[in-house]
Amino acid sequence: MNGIVAYGAYLPYFRLDRKAIGESLGASAGSGTRSVASYDEDSTSMAVEAARAAMRVAPDARPGAVYFATASPAYLDKTNASAIHAALALDAQAAAFDMLGSVRSGAGAVWAAIDAGRPTLVALADIRTGLPGGGDEREGGDGAVAFLFGESRAALAEPVARASATAEFLERWRLPGDAVSRQWEERFGEHAYVPLGEAAVADALKQAGVSADAVSRWIVTGPHARASRRVAAAIGAAKGAVADDLATSVGNTGTAHAGLMLADALDRAKPDELIAVVSLADGCDVLILRTTAAIASRRPATPVAAQIAAGGRLTYATFLTWRGFLPREPPRRPDPVHRQPLPGVRRPARTAAARVREVPRRGPHDARAARRRPGDDRDVHRGPARLFALAARRRGGHRLRGRRAVPVRADRRRPGVRQDRRPRRDDVPTPLHRRLRPQLLLESTAAPRSLAAAC
Repeated sequence: MNGIVAYGAYLPYFRLDRKAIGESLGASAGSGTRSVASYDEDSTSMAVEAARAAMRVAPDARPGAVYFATASPAYLDKTNASAIHAALALDAQAAAFDMLGSVRSGAGAVWAAIDAGRPTLVALADIRTGLPGGGDEREGGDGAVAFLFGESRAALAEPVARASATAEFLERWRLPGDAVSRQWEERFGEHAYVPLGEAAVADALKQAGVSADAVSRWIVTGPHARASRRVAAAIGAAKGAVADDLATSVGNTGTAHAGLMLADALDRAKPDELIAVVSLADGCDVLILRTTAAIASRRPATPVAAQIAAGGRLTYATFLTWRGFLPREPPRRPDPVHRQPLPGVRRPARTAAARVREVPRRGPHDARAARRRPGDDRDVHRGPARLFALAARRRGGHRLRGRRAVPVRADRRRPGVRQDRRPRRDDVPTPLHRRLRPQLLLESTAAPRSLAAAC
């Protein structure tokens, strides 16, 4: 049986204040903030960041398999876990599998990694979005967490007991092609979840041979917040043992939330403590872990609490734009607030990278012309205003004469130039080079004079 060897979490930088939702829609939206993935992030990219944090804790470990669980996959009919496998540069022999479509798939990936007979990396990630003004938009959150499972003797937390309770009922669902989920009335979900949670918790405590007050930290979570509170109050936990559900700071991250709360509990845990994880999603799954002496030396560099505190504010209009609910005209330049353009907008190239050396209109063109007048090297991307001003200062006319921003070919030079680029003994006579207009030069076996007469 495998235990947790290393872990890592990732929370996006941006936070959406729920008061901004209420002010924009004219309705009460509660207090606190929720985490928001940026416009160029998805569940796979967040899972990669969490997996990298976990792998940095145990750099010598080489997972034999990667399990990725999410309810909001970036691709369908394609393995998303293979992208995580490639980003981590794992061995080609390591398998990569997806467990997609439901919040409960997160518990399934963890249980499969515990039963695996090889080191296994589990990545859990989700982007939770509902219709504007709905409960999923207000109470949801975006985030990811990863756990590296290996031999129990090298683990920082080893499993003690597991229990599960399953029942078929339609409480939350999303049909293929729908952008958001639908949910049944909250009292119906509470009526179904509470008995399942109580039965699974009692079974897990019986397997572990302990009582509820012996558990140092209880993690009770699920998409149904009302049912989670009821189960947390019914398990008989000691005072202060129920962990904060991160609802006011991050929101519910769906598939990743139970693992995210577990990572936060491991950040604060001491050796030889019991941690119970209760996940309510289409049933109830309970996992009881015991921390080891390696917990103090196997923590990631950036704990979950530090990532929560480092978040920055985001406007509600920008959030709706990123989620596709508010189509907007892309800006002509990067967003001055967040320094990030909207999707599909490229940053302009630097002018220094497009600098072209100008060739004087009048004067020698050979390599010996060491003397250059001021202004020979100008940036051709400085704008048309300077060129028009240069033309206006010319008294002989308003055409753009003077120094051109392109190299001048030898056959297009004006008359009166003393030196010539072309070598001696040309096939075409010299008078032809001194014509005012460009000529179409045709090479032929005929005599040069007959060619000149034909032109």
